[in-house]
Amino acid sequence: MKIGFIGLGIMGKPMSKNLLKAGYSLVVMDRNQDAIQELVAAGAESAETPKAVAALSDIIITMLPNSPQVKEVVLGENGVIEGAKAGSIVIDMSSIAPLASREISLALAQKQVAMLDAPVSGGEPKAIDGTLSVMVGGDKEVFDGCFDVMKSMAGSVVHTGDIGAGNVTKLANQVIVALNIAAMSEALVLATKAGVDPNLVFQAIRGGLAGSTVLEAKAPMVMDRNFKPGFRIDLHIKDLANALDTSHSVGAQLPLTAAVMEMMQALKADGMGTADHSALACYYEKLAKVEVTR
Repeated sequence: MKIGFIGLGIMGKPMSKNLLKAGYSLVVMDRNQDAIQELVAAGAESAETPKAVAALSDIIITMLPNSPQVKEVVLGENGVIEGAKAGSIVIDMSSIAPLASREISLALAQKQVAMLDAPVSGGEPKAIDGTLSVMVGGDKEVFDGCFDVMKSMAGSVVHTGDIGAGNVTKLANQVIVALNIAAMSEALVLATKAGVDPNLVFQAIRGGLAGSTVLEAKAPMVMDRNFKPGFRIDLHIKDLANALDTSHSVGAQLPLTAAVMEMMQALKADGMGTADHSALACYYEKLAKVEVTR
């Protein structure tokens, strides 16, 4: 089995390396030539276009920023759809709008190409160590056939329903993560403003009901002033925009998500769009005129 991988960014590059470590034959493509050369040095081959990747592959994985890029790569000129063989499978591991996943899937089905939407959670650290959480929408039989491939990059791979369900699940995940970071930020700024050591507050609450994966990962980053992106604010804005668009289309109200979206937009306007989403704490720090440190 040969796997094509398109998109060697912060997430895609380590995910590709884990496929190679698992023993899969890999062909890669990206606009970043340095990333391509790094994968070629690790044992992959490269191709010039998505069409060429698809022509060489049984499974084509895409890991791209948003819906327009996935549509371009899969359905555009020299796209995957032009090179994919009948019976091949596209696994889009990008985080995009559920309706876009369904649209792309319908187009691929006309060429007898199956699709799974399989966005991931865990950020760069879990992409590197191969413990991502993957939430997958699509035909269950196709899912079962691709499970081992996805599991080579992940600690958890869960089928959540028909095509588009993976991205609905990812949007729910991103809503919870964003709101958790906001709640953590409020709490740590409160502690700091009240004259209590935020690190001691963190140590005291982490084992109780307020403890969470978000708290464990992001509170130390805030206190260490380390906003190197594992997941950029710009990307979280994209995900929340997709969540809000989807909520409007199905008639669900997301008032807390809308509020956090405005906070992130304010940070982007302050030039922090490329910072890690833990920098949401800076929004609260600016209001309270304090800095959360150990």
